[in-house]
Amino acid sequence: MTSEVLYIHRKHPLAKLPKKGSSGAAGWDLYSVEKDTKIQPGGKALISTGLSIGLPEGTYGRIAPRSGLAWKKQVVIGAGVIDRDYTGIVKVVVFNFGAELLIIKPGDRIAQLIVERICDVVIEEKGSLAHTERGEGGFGSTDE
Repeated sequence: MTSEVLYIHRKHPLAKLPKKGSSGAAGWDLYSVEKDTKIQPGGKALISTGLSIGLPEGTYGRIAPRSGLAWKKQVVIGAGVIDRDYTGIVKVVVFNFGAELLIIKPGDRIAQLIVERICDVVIEEKGSLAHTERGEGGFGSTDE
């Protein structure tokens, strides 16, 4: 299997290269360069990684939550798409849905970067769509 290259440019002196937590991990851990950012319960913050990235052709970057933070502290990540043509500093939208103050320090793992393939499609408008077993059933429609 041939590996593709994810180019990284450290634009901040505290920026850390992304690392995988294990050999089978899908995502690369992203680290904060922010100075003791306090996020109140119900609050949010934009946290810099201090990195710019160069994604392989035909991919985009998805910023995803870290499962430990999500489960233990109810931290949710928003606005998680990095387009291939974006070359600015990667920042992470962090929401604190927990009951306690969240403090993010320089070097804290805040999210993970997953590189995903893009399926480029052509949009074609139709008057109706083919019938399926589920049809227009929405949220919870397949629960029994």
